[in-house]
Amino acid sequence: MELAPLLLKKNEERRLRQGHLWVYSNEVNVERTPLTAFTPGQPVQIIASDGKALGTGYVNPHSLICARLVSRDPAQRLDRSLLVHRLNVALALRERLYAEPYYRLVYGEGDLLPGLVVDRFGDVLVAQITTAGMEVLKEDVVAALDKVVKPRAILLRNDSAARAPEGLDSYVATALGEAPDRVAVVENGVRYEAPLLTGQKTGWFYDHRDNRARMQRYVRGGRVLDVFSYIGGWGIAAAVAGAAQVTCVDASGPALDQVRRNAELNGVADRVDAIEGDAFEALKALRADKARYDVVIVDPPAFIKRKKDAKEGIQAYRRINQAALQLLGKDGILVAASCSFHLQREVFLDLLHQSARHLDRQLQILEQGHQGPDHPLHPAIPETEYIKCFTARSVML
Repeated sequence: MELAPLLLKKNEERRLRQGHLWVYSNEVNVERTPLTAFTPGQPVQIIASDGKALGTGYVNPHSLICARLVSRDPAQRLDRSLLVHRLNVALALRERLYAEPYYRLVYGEGDLLPGLVVDRFGDVLVAQITTAGMEVLKEDVVAALDKVVKPRAILLRNDSAARAPEGLDSYVATALGEAPDRVAVVENGVRYEAPLLTGQKTGWFYDHRDNRARMQRYVRGGRVLDVFSYIGGWGIAAAVAGAAQVTCVDASGPALDQVRRNAELNGVADRVDAIEGDAFEALKALRADKARYDVVIVDPPAFIKRKKDAKEGIQAYRRINQAALQLLGKDGILVAASCSFHLQREVFLDLLHQSARHLDRQLQILEQGHQGPDHPLHPAIPETEYIKCFTARSVML
């Protein structure tokens, strides 16, 4: 069946021809192809103003990003066959990178599968669908994952906030097999359990794998504070790397219960403790108690979810990192991370510098990091790069 055309205005095809995958609603020639004529998720052929086909994709007339390109071949639509091909390409990269099957298998646009994220935990897959086009193909996505990976279970964690602008419902459902409550994770020689049904996002954050590995070289024999610890991704890795004592801070009691279980899994329970509470208040109390640490790790949730939140979010990043610096002993190490796309790397670095100067300290930037290679960046889509991480030494002047 021939795909319906989506015609662009004059000169609006330039970004697509330069490699981008998104079409915005104000770029569509709505006089000739009115958006109201399309249904959410409908496959389309995207046509330049000169009548030349740019490729195929899917459309959502209710979203600001009203179409996403999936193939530059005008005869190839996103179907089960193309899904299988793209998944095989994605899998080949991960198997080249990692000896064990614990990684992000699909990273949306970075793997040319816009609207789909899949994390792999051995023989269990957790998928997130965030666009109407992928939601329409949900059964094909599950079938393709089953064919390529042959997992024991596939869980759909379709409860992301990104679904709301697409007009999609929020739900969590098992699509194949029986999803366990917890899954094993192996990362940098450390063993964890992650909660699938009740955890954050897909249950785990593979994006900081390489940054956590870098952190491990700084902690041997030291006291470490892991702020916004969740289930101990950073803190347990620090303890396994030889930290003398690790304190994990998080507002979630269940997350800290999992920290304790993960500490036991690795035989480091005697060197890991936890503080339940608001991170800002916890750091304030630790400062009042004159606590000092050799390494402080600050990896908060996104303080800037939307561009308009930037000013307030930057202040929050400044406050929390300044509080962290106040707890560092002589020549202490700050590992400062951000997952906010709207916080530019140079702005983040500047606020860290200003936080240190406010305390009459100087930072030495030792290392910089971003998300790992299982979260490949799309060079034409800046939004695919979101992780920033600085490892800095705090020097007293």
